[in-house]
Order: sequence, then structure tokens, then C-alpha cells
Amino acid sequence: MLQRVLTHSARLVYYSPIMSNIKDLNVAQLKRAVEIMEEIESLQAQLASIGGRRAGRPAGTKGGKRRKRRMSAAGRARIAAAARARWAKFRRRATAARPAKAAKKRKRFSAAARAKLSAAAKARWAKAKAAGKSAL
Repeated sequence: MLQRVLTHSARLVYYSPIMSNIKDLNVAQLKRAVEIMEEIESLQAQLASIGGRRAGRPAGTKGGKRRKRRMSAAGRARIAAAARARWAKFRRRATAARPAKAAKKRKRFSAAARAKLSAAAKARWAKAKAAGKSAL
């Protein structure tokens, strides 16, 4: 019991700044302090069992290193398929919003019109060459 009192009294120094000097306490006071500490510990254990975590530790910390999360191949495939579907939907909306270009019609000459133009050009060049010109 005395050894237990000493270990709990050592904890008292840590937990209670009021009782920083244990040398001034008598045996009865130390026993009472140990009883109070045991009561506090049992209450912390009860509180932890209600809250679902260990007593004396902040809520955000866990013991040891956090393990890296791993995703299954099926999970990655589902995510990739969903992403492809979203992009396909986005592209469909983008093309639907864009107005369709009207196809330009090329003006084409008929064979008779082309022959007429060619004859006129040949006549111009014949006239220019007869006049001794090398350019029109």
C-alpha cells in the first residue's frame, strides 16, 4: 500500500499544481490524495467508455502511425468510370450549345462558261503578244 501511495503521490505532483510540495503532507493526507486520484481515474475510465476513447489522451490523436489508405482496383475503376461519364456529359453539353457551322457552297462554273473564259483569256494574250507586250 505504501508503494502504491508513493506512485500515486508522484502522479499528484503532475496533476495538481496546488500540491507541488509532497514533503509537507502527512500519511493520512497522502492516503486521502490516493483515494481521490483513484476515484478520478475510475471516473475518467467511465467517461472514456461512454465517449469511446481512452482516458488521458486528446480526441484527435491515436496511438502509433496512421496507416496509408488503400483503394481496391474495383473502387478505382468505379471512380474512373464516373469521371469519364461526367466528362462525356460535359462535352455533350458543350457541343449542343455551340451552333453548327453552315456548309459553304463553292460556286462552280459550268463547262461552257469555263470554255468561254479560257477563249477570252487566250484572245487577250494573243492581242498583247501581237503588240509586243510580255505582261498585260
